[in-house]
Amino acid sequence: MSSPSQPAGPNRVSAGTASDVKTLAAAALLTFAAGCVVLIGYGIAGGFGGFLGIVGAVFGVVWWRSLHDKVFPRDIPRSSMIGLTVATVVLALIVYAMS
Repeated sequence: MSSPSQPAGPNRVSAGTASDVKTLAAAALLTFAAGCVVLIGYGIAGGFGGFLGIVGAVFGVVWWRSLHDKVFPRDIPRSSMIGLTVATVVLALIVYAMS
């Protein structure tokens, strides 16, 4: 019989440290990219553009979820991480160019 402070078996949530780091990076990149989309919309069309940016950010997260069946899957493919990184850098450069 195991004590309540120790897990009964292996951790079934995590797929390993590398997978956890990729999931953390994906969460940070998705959040940053969504913020960039909102800033771009606000910079182009003011308050209404900010609202459209929020709609675009939600659409982006829903699209990401449709690709992976979850917003944050256990194993994110390398190609998805590269695409997300490139898209985030492009959005950040657009925000920088607009400022």
